[in-house]
Amino acid sequence: MTKAKIAMKTPLVEMDGDEMTRILWQMIKEKLILPYVDLKTEYYDLGLKHRDETDDQVTADSANAALRLGVAVKCATITPNAQRVEEYGLKKMWKSPNGTIRAILDGTVFRAPILVRGIEPFVSTWKKPITIARHAYGDVYKASETAVPQGARAEIVVTDSNGAETRTLIHDFASGAGVVQGMHNIDGSIASFARSCFNYALATAQDLWFATKDTISKKYDHRFKDIFAEIYEAEYKEKFAQKGIEYFYTLIDDAVARVIRSEGGFIWACKNYDGDVMSDMVATAFGSLAMMTSVLVSPDGIFEYEAAHGTVQRHYYAHLKGQQTSTNSMATLFAWTGALRKRGELDGSAALAAFADKLETAAIRTIEDGVMTKDLFLLSKAENKRAVDTEAFILAVRDNLGKSL
Repeated sequence: MTKAKIAMKTPLVEMDGDEMTRILWQMIKEKLILPYVDLKTEYYDLGLKHRDETDDQVTADSANAALRLGVAVKCATITPNAQRVEEYGLKKMWKSPNGTIRAILDGTVFRAPILVRGIEPFVSTWKKPITIARHAYGDVYKASETAVPQGARAEIVVTDSNGAETRTLIHDFASGAGVVQGMHNIDGSIASFARSCFNYALATAQDLWFATKDTISKKYDHRFKDIFAEIYEAEYKEKFAQKGIEYFYTLIDDAVARVIRSEGGFIWACKNYDGDVMSDMVATAFGSLAMMTSVLVSPDGIFEYEAAHGTVQRHYYAHLKGQQTSTNSMATLFAWTGALRKRGELDGSAALAAFADKLETAAIRTIEDGVMTKDLFLLSKAENKRAVDTEAFILAVRDNLGKSL
């Protein structure tokens, strides 16, 4: 007698993507979710061709749907460069879908590794995951910059609403040419970043670290430090004490030293550029970017889950040629489980949340039993390990999942 599928009360926002991750997306749905869950999604095709056809309106529509429904799951997508514009015959070089979605949700990106026995972190002290919280607004990513000829003088000019100017010298280039860059941030975005970090720390019962270089950047970085401190004291200090967790501020260089000596198990909040760099460092040190989860969290409690990696272009081209691939699907799989679990939690569906837990356990057990894709085969110290192709790994996960249901 076939078991009834797990019901869903509220749909997920499903954001489909590009290349090899789009192939993984369909496999995971067909083999690991649809046989067990009466899956309800509001579907948006964020594949590059469809984004181009809709003048990227589909990306904004998907983000607004996430605001309405509360939980989204996103496949990796292409952010086109000049070569991609030519390859796909695009109308223009469209912006990053992730950037568009982050802006609409006003969200913070939290990235954490998936730990499995047999794949040891390169940092021997790390025993628990380290979650990177990246402020995904401003800094160098929205900077203005220009080359400066010799003899020029560069200044920051701020004109207030009454037309009064304040000028601050950047550099006098009398002795030679150079470059200048102007960065900005917004108090409201920094405050949203802080609240997302504090809320996520409470939700996951983890300590929160935050680090900048306020001793050098006495206005820009210090602004971050002050806003975090003000919000923590006014809104979160008592909640953190009740939860038994800590908020800790230090300089970014001190944080790096502490992180390397730590055993992990905390959230490390970083400004935009710091988070971009440190998330890749943490992912690599734990083993593989393909084993890194990513969730975008808004200060209002909207969640969008995705893999931290890209579309795996090289494997996709091999797939199109009919060649066998061995693509790691773990981060994409965990995007689905994260979204299903959160949907279950918000809707009061213990069965849906429990299914997500069992699917994650089955995937981890598959690797720990020695069945894995080639990228992990090179890292794993498991006995009797064997490398399998893309679909064979997903089918092995399905076998393990079946044993637990």
